[in-house]
Amino acid sequence: MRQSRIEVSPGVSLAIREHGPADAPRTLFCVHGLTRNAQDFDKLAVALADHYRIIAVDIAGRGDSDWLLDPAGYDYPTYVWHCIMLLDKLALPEVDWLGTSMGGLIAIGLNSVQPQRIRRLILNDVGGFLPKEALKSIVEADRNPVFASLAEAEAKLRQRYADFGPISDPDWALLTEASTRVQPDGTYRLHFDPNLYTSFDKAALGDINLWPLWNQVKQPVLLLRGGLSGLLLKATALGMVARGGVDLVEFADCGHAPSLLQPAQIQPIRDWLLKTE
Repeated sequence: MRQSRIEVSPGVSLAIREHGPADAPRTLFCVHGLTRNAQDFDKLAVALADHYRIIAVDIAGRGDSDWLLDPAGYDYPTYVWHCIMLLDKLALPEVDWLGTSMGGLIAIGLNSVQPQRIRRLILNDVGGFLPKEALKSIVEADRNPVFASLAEAEAKLRQRYADFGPISDPDWALLTEASTRVQPDGTYRLHFDPNLYTSFDKAALGDINLWPLWNQVKQPVLLLRGGLSGLLLKATALGMVARGGVDLVEFADCGHAPSLLQPAQIQPIRDWLLKTE
């Protein structure tokens, strides 16, 4: 695994994690959910590194990437632009893209301005319609929690991310370490900028209709859905499949969003990517 930081705008660098050979014929670009980070894709990357170069990015305000001085910049146009600049700096005119939740929305937005950048698209539990009830539960999560210890942090994350589905004890420990940073006073905080919620706080929260943007997606798509998901409704998923060129895989034992840490969730992604080579 290789780590680096790349400047995408003045004063803003994004951290990336790379697996697999740098000269692999294909690159899988992985983007995480709202308050997650690039380490969510480590196990998937190991499983694909024999065929792919895998690049996972920390979006601004998360993980090891820079926080934005102006919280108003935490919005999808900024994230799309940063990803375009990152792909340019990496000299990647075309990638396969895997996006979990927010990462999938960034892909749909990027496709509307530079569709040639995405050859194939994997969407993890996000799609053409976002119901306000699910959005409300996401944006009302703990904004800036403090934990006395890693054990306390893990207990909270097990509760907060129960919808991720079955996760082994060692993976919960790794997820907790990747999600927190120790503070000077010895406490732990989740490692993202609490100001990234600013755009949600300023907008009236309602259903979000993304069908016009989804209809611009012409690439082959693998759509992953948690069987209990409240964000990607079954009807939405079936409506996306009706477009044609969309393969749907559902995982009955999780909601929003499948963690991609289980072999049973990783294998369908590997099979689809290699099948469609």
